[in-house]
Amino acid sequence: MSTLKLILPDESWREAILAFKQEYIDAGSAMDGTSGLANKEFDEWLQSNIKNRSQETVAPGLVPATTYMSIREEDGKLIGMIDIRHYLNDFLRTHGGHIGYSIRPSERRKGYATEQLRLALEKCKELGIDKALLTCDKNNLGSSRTILSCSGVLENEIPDGERITQRYWITVK
Repeated sequence: MSTLKLILPDESWREAILAFKQEYIDAGSAMDGTSGLANKEFDEWLQSNIKNRSQETVAPGLVPATTYMSIREEDGKLIGMIDIRHYLNDFLRTHGGHIGYSIRPSERRKGYATEQLRLALEKCKELGIDKALLTCDKNNLGSSRTILSCSGVLENEIPDGERITQRYWITVK
């Protein structure tokens, strides 16, 4: 497996991000950890992504968050995205956690999610996050395996209608 690096999105990645988004649309897959890419045009998404990084400019009701692109070093391909919330509000304590992430459908099951999460945990350390909360749907076995492989400890499960959200904590080292 190739190694990944996390970088901040900017205008120079427009075409790669649009292709990334289209792949999810074509696959009918959720774009978790992309800071709302599924519901926004590129320019709006990029501007809100930049604003979300700071307490002074984050949208009302949201916490500051930084969204990174996971880039495969060998060929510069956009493999995934990961969103790190700088702290938790009430909603995130139950449903979102500190980190949301996804790997493009064509690159899943290759170990990239685990590598991406490990890199994000390094960013959490830089932000002063000692314990990171991650959540996933109980039926999302790939995500739960990724969290467990990064030393996630299941705290509890929260039922919400048909869905059960699992809450995991990872001690940031």
